[in-house]
Amino acid sequence: MAVMGKKVRLDKFLCESLNFSRKEAKEQLKKGKVTVNGQKETKPESKVDVLADVILYEDRPLSFEEFHYLMLHKPAGVVSATTDSREATVLDLIREPYKERLFPVGRLDKDTEGLLLITDDGELAHKLLSPRKHVAKVYYARVSGKIGEDAVEAFRGGVSIGKGETAREAKLEILKADEEESEVFITITEGKYHQVKRMVHSVGSCVLYLKRMSMGTLKLDENLPAGSYRPLTKEEIGELKES
Repeated sequence: MAVMGKKVRLDKFLCESLNFSRKEAKEQLKKGKVTVNGQKETKPESKVDVLADVILYEDRPLSFEEFHYLMLHKPAGVVSATTDSREATVLDLIREPYKERLFPVGRLDKDTEGLLLITDDGELAHKLLSPRKHVAKVYYARVSGKIGEDAVEAFRGGVSIGKGETAREAKLEILKADEEESEVFITITEGKYHQVKRMVHSVGSCVLYLKRMSMGTLKLDENLPAGSYRPLTKEEIGELKES
């Protein structure tokens, strides 16, 4: 038995699948280039089942994605914005026909690298960024000087980060601590402006290098070079939404 899915207008399906304008979709239908379950279909208002129906454009099968989810390994030197008149943005790295619909979920500083979710799913983005959800974000950092257990305790209790703000309880894990430089993992559950850098500064150090490793259940793909991206797997999308 066929699995039933969401029903949408055929012209909308073509727009989503092929990045057509509504006018282009209607023109292609009029030319008889689209078949639904083996039958030529010319009516843009016809409803199609996105899971059960077999829809071909010029004999090529099409699939429908209501939303798109990309994992970007953000490099240093680009800003987390959709457009910027002076700086290269993370969307300049995306080469997809639907890129105009996309936006980054949250922000990473220009000099910060690592995981950045790019999507057009506003509801999921809102949930991931909502202060009430306390979604965990893990960063790897190299910081100046020797970080000790006093900093671990300070992070655990919530540190003052200036301008009358106090960071929520956070986890600091020391990987390596030398007199000149230390390596740490930092886990936070909020997203104040320059938060990680301000927290590190509050314990007498400064960030030399910062990379986001995960956000919620989503972990940076170790095989993804900086500046590259890939679609999320169905499992990754499902885990993000469930969490």
